[in-house]
Amino acid sequence: MNELVIMKNRQAVTTSLQVAETFGKNHRDVLRAIDDMKDVRNFAQMYVESDIPDSYGRSRRAYYMNRDGFTLLAMGFTGKRATNFKLDYIEAFNAMEKQVQLPMTPEERLQLAMENSNRANHRLTDVEERVDDLESNAKLDPSEYAHIGKRVNKAVSEYVKVHRLQLTRKQRSELYKDISNGLNQVTGVRTRTQIREKDFDKAEKFIDDWQPSTATKMLIQQTELPLAGVAGD
Repeated sequence: MNELVIMKNRQAVTTSLQVAETFGKNHRDVLRAIDDMKDVRNFAQMYVESDIPDSYGRSRRAYYMNRDGFTLLAMGFTGKRATNFKLDYIEAFNAMEKQVQLPMTPEERLQLAMENSNRANHRLTDVEERVDDLESNAKLDPSEYAHIGKRVNKAVSEYVKVHRLQLTRKQRSELYKDISNGLNQVTGVRTRTQIREKDFDKAEKFIDDWQPSTATKMLIQQTELPLAGVAGD
């Protein structure tokens, strides 16, 4: 049997190929079990996908995994035989990790510090990107949504007042449709409820500058007002 645990980048790891061989499992099933855990927190810190030579020297899609990754994967392996293999792995991880604790040369310490710094920077960048994504896609809170609604109502009312229009309900609805469609278009959403926090100022600016389109104005002009009454009836 090959070594259960190896040293890679000064970390004790094993491979999905070795796990499959040790526990007598099909490697495809081991890969599937790992792939199914990609949504698990810290997956990237526990598993690294790579092309790894198998016992025949053929390059195979596989995973390197550290102690945490192995422990999480092996939770699903049951039976007395599997338990004994788990104990063998624990001993192998312990023995290999002791080697990491041996004194290092100044060059090795510098390399390790650089590797740790790079990993920390990658994690920080990942966290910052997730925070930015959450902030960018956050929807308006109820008070902001209500504020936008009031601004829309006010914009339509002011347009009607400034132009001294006498409108039917249908004509007024054309104005609301016009401003709503424009608002959705500039904020990149289908309905007003989907407007995002980052587009709040853009929405307010659009409402401030809004004027009905030529098409909407023509629709309003073409809609006949209901007659109040005809003399002589």
